[in-house]
Amino acid sequence: MLLNSIKLKNYRNYESLELETPHMVNVFLGANAQGKTNLLEAILVLALTKSHRTSKDKELIGWHSDQAFISGNVDKKYGRLSLELMYSHKGKKAKLNGLEQRKLSDYVGGLNVVMFAPEDLEIVKGTPGVRRRFLDMEIGQVQPGYLHWLQQYHKVLQQRNNVLKHGYQATDKAMLEVWNMQLAQFGVKIMMKRKHFIDKLQIYAKQIHAGITNGAEELRLAYRPSFECEALQDEAMLFDQFMVKLTQVSDQEFRRGISLVGPHRDDILFYINDKEAQVFGSQGQQRTTALSIKLAELELIHEEIGEYPILLLDDVLSELDRNRQTQLIETFQSKVQTFITTTGLESVDMERLDHAGIYYVKEGKVSLSPD
Repeated sequence: MLLNSIKLKNYRNYESLELETPHMVNVFLGANAQGKTNLLEAILVLALTKSHRTSKDKELIGWHSDQAFISGNVDKKYGRLSLELMYSHKGKKAKLNGLEQRKLSDYVGGLNVVMFAPEDLEIVKGTPGVRRRFLDMEIGQVQPGYLHWLQQYHKVLQQRNNVLKHGYQATDKAMLEVWNMQLAQFGVKIMMKRKHFIDKLQIYAKQIHAGITNGAEELRLAYRPSFECEALQDEAMLFDQFMVKLTQVSDQEFRRGISLVGPHRDDILFYINDKEAQVFGSQGQQRTTALSIKLAELELIHEEIGEYPILLLDDVLSELDRNRQTQLIETFQSKVQTFITTTGLESVDMERLDHAGIYYVKEGKVSLSPD
């Protein structure tokens, strides 16, 4: 997979940009607050239709404008694909090869990306919500239907919470039964996809983590759903267990006015040598865990779709020691198109990068020379 070009118009601090990116490794060099991260974010948004930095699409639109555009051409193993996104205060529109997609879930997957940024350390040490967002963004790229199920689940969840907030009347309990069925219906599909994804990610992450730590540490990932269940491989049995649990917590939910069971309360646990990394891991161990997960994503997506995604490295090489940086470069070199941002080339082991394209970013403009 190769992103040949990207165009931006009124996207954050870019009034207009047309950039050819034919290199396997593309390095964007510039001082802070010039637009380097915005450019990588635009590539991520082009792939996923949403940002890793904000949930408010209007923040992507540049000042003094009411619309933002992103487009790009991607070479895949089955041919070239054109992607277009338009954001306005009314919403967003997505096109594949010029054809508008009615559902964004039909658009996502045309371009696959993995991003590694300093804030990704929060995947390990942050809140469960951060880890759920990570799961949803990554699974949505490679599993058709997942984003649709997730969207439907949250619609049902909202309606169910509205019933719980009303009180404890007989009519409320009857209505709750209707929403319970739908919550469990979509919930079990999400749970099974998450379990499958985490199990596969674990295989690659364990091997990569052992390589980075020279075999001194063993990494293990564990899916922690919101309730104890033994039937994550059987949809019918899991549905029954989900419904039983909803019945058990019904009184408590009415008292609190909120849904207490379901994928919206899932989490992932990371263990290093059988100790929980979120609690007992050092910052170095947490950083290595995050790196291992990101490198594992590359391999997992390659397994799922038959080609490597694009890798986005936002100001992370300077934070990695030589061992971790070498491991990262050797992983993506020659097989994964990579976009790197940095404030100075001295933080990047350029001797290990073959034929990298160097771009200079200043005040929302990109050039091939520093002047």
